[in-house]
Amino acid sequence: MLERGRTLRRGSVVIDRAGLAGFLRNRREALQPEDVGMPRGQRRRTSGLRREEVATLCNMSADYYSRLERERGPQPSLQMLAAIAQGLHLSIDERDHLFRLAGHNPPPRDSSSEHISPGLLRVLDRLQDTPAEIVTELGETLRQTPMGVALTGDTTQYTGPARSSGYRWFTDPSARDLYAPEQHAFMTRMYAAGLRAIIALRGPDSRAAYLADLLLDSSEEFRRVWDDHEIGIRPREVKHFVHPEVGALELNCQRLIDPDQAHSLMVYTAVPGTESYEKLQVLSVIGAQTLH
Repeated sequence: MLERGRTLRRGSVVIDRAGLAGFLRNRREALQPEDVGMPRGQRRRTSGLRREEVATLCNMSADYYSRLERERGPQPSLQMLAAIAQGLHLSIDERDHLFRLAGHNPPPRDSSSEHISPGLLRVLDRLQDTPAEIVTELGETLRQTPMGVALTGDTTQYTGPARSSGYRWFTDPSARDLYAPEQHAFMTRMYAAGLRAIIALRGPDSRAAYLADLLLDSSEEFRRVWDDHEIGIRPREVKHFVHPEVGALELNCQRLIDPDQAHSLMVYTAVPGTESYEKLQVLSVIGAQTLH
């Protein structure tokens, strides 16, 4: 039986139980509900977040999380630690410290990192009534607002290469249904040019290069536009959607970039007084109904 407060050694892996528990408690108590997009509610006496609230943010059971704060339970997996780091809005240094306390090497700090910076998360948490999403440079959705899900569907559900919106564009015909047909040719060129630029930046051994190889093997359309060697085709600020519930939408897309993590916060808005603005209000009702 391991004594309370001691470290646990499994082979060459050392878990600092007391350090991990204390770090988690400290970060939990430092967060307020409004910091993570949660309602404060009435008669709140807890200093910071409740354990149950953190568990919800991390998509894990309250019992599992509570055991970590009580210096019990199994060694957290890499996936669990990543979820905890994101749920507690840890900085990249705090994330690395969390991994080391739990007996793991931290994930690499490069363009493949999926850890969203606390600042970007705070902005997203305040956009609950607006379509918004955080994506990687390869178009992999990391987080969406409820309105973002109502607009594009849950794009965090994909796995493997299909997590990339550019990959889906060339391999899944349904990926084009959400966009006006007159935009398709431009978007085909844009995705190919964007992937080429990322490969030039990240190198031939990058995930971008891997996706390009897959597409060259599987998509005749991609091979055709790839041979054009186009570069610098940037997304248009105004995007034309064809939503299955509300029809045509003309939305402006603003992008906030986190250069350290190669992540972008995409925010979609409509000009007040336009038909698209009214349709977004309808979409907000649809999104609320979906959540319940």
